[in-house]
Amino acid sequence: MALSRSLINLSDQLSSLLREKLWLQVIIGMVLGIGTGILIGPAAGLVPARISVVVGNWIALPGQLFLISIQFVVIPLVVASIIRGICAGQGSSDLGKLGSWTVGFFLATTIAAVVIGIVIALVIKPGSYIDGVSMQMAMSKGQAVMAAKPASVPDAAELPGVITALFPRDPLASFVSGNMLQIVITAAIFGIALLIMPADQSKPLLDLLASVQAACMIIVKWVLRFAPLAVFGLLAEITARVGLATLLGTGIYVLVVIGSLALLFVLYLLIGWVASGMSPNRFIGQTSEVLLLAFSTSSSAAIMPVTLSTVEEKLGVTQSIARFVIPLGTTINMGGTAIYQGIATIFLAQVFGVEIGLAGFILVVVMATGAAIGSPGTPGVGIVILATILTSVGIPAAGIAIILGVDRPLDMLRTVINVTGDMVACLVTQRLTRPNGH
Repeated sequence: MALSRSLINLSDQLSSLLREKLWLQVIIGMVLGIGTGILIGPAAGLVPARISVVVGNWIALPGQLFLISIQFVVIPLVVASIIRGICAGQGSSDLGKLGSWTVGFFLATTIAAVVIGIVIALVIKPGSYIDGVSMQMAMSKGQAVMAAKPASVPDAAELPGVITALFPRDPLASFVSGNMLQIVITAAIFGIALLIMPADQSKPLLDLLASVQAACMIIVKWVLRFAPLAVFGLLAEITARVGLATLLGTGIYVLVVIGSLALLFVLYLLIGWVASGMSPNRFIGQTSEVLLLAFSTSSSAAIMPVTLSTVEEKLGVTQSIARFVIPLGTTINMGGTAIYQGIATIFLAQVFGVEIGLAGFILVVVMATGAAIGSPGTPGVGIVILATILTSVGIPAAGIAIILGVDRPLDMLRTVINVTGDMVACLVTQRLTRPNGH
């Protein structure tokens, strides 16, 4: 009887864990999807090849709908987030000096993060460990990849036209076309204009954008609930068609992302050490609670109150600086997200054999930086933004299926890096704006 009660309690605990931990559901979906793919694939010989294709297509249907749903919210989400991020600090009396140093730090470290990720991915070439031809055939996207026009370096005569093309002639047309770079520029222009306007005039539009952002996040939350089923279906189909060995190549990709995030984490610690004299060991000791919360929640926004109290009470940052930098950083400082997007883009380009070229690399840096700045500090948003970056450089967004199963653990690590960057930014900004002390 006692054993029966123990089993019931264990079952209830497991059910509760599965309901609350979406990342755990995704991992389970990934394992079950790979197992199902092996069983229905030609290697096992249990299902005829023709029937295997039919079954695989139907199993993958939820995953295809998932990818479409992700792309559905990306433009309004990015526009609202960028504009509100630029306007986040408008109530500060010292906005000019404080804002310029803070935004400069965020921009510099985000660009550095993207470059680090791209360089490491180009050196290690994680995509070379996957059979790209088989993957293209499995996802039925080979023609789209081959038709994609690789980015090329413009000559001196073409450069003015390229620069002119960056700026949108019609904001609505840019949104409809899905040109992410023009969308980011459009949002930034409107954000700066709203920042300069009197608060009573800009408030209605900012409130509207807040509602748009909130609605988009609700939709993202709905969509992410289906992530385990999507991962199961997409991986089952891919495994059935290309085999397990191909998917194991994503392990190299995971190691590259983890190594790059670790390198960025060390860079942040060194910057904080130089700025404040606080050793890396002491910094980690003082902020360990925040870092653990960031890892477990995958949301820098959710733990913002804890981050604020930590930088004020344990890192000694003045209240005026902390309460400007942390909310702004939660909105626009996404170094971990940026480094991941750079690596993921190069990885999938290698898998699908897309030659990006120098202009393409510059485009990836610009778009990953802009998209990271526009990413809300909530779980799962990085994968939403990545879809648009991929299509902009000729990589099918459906390639996300390859990395979707391992995205959640990496998202947890990215959040740790993002929050670390916010706290280090407070130390740097305090040193630059108040060099003689607190």
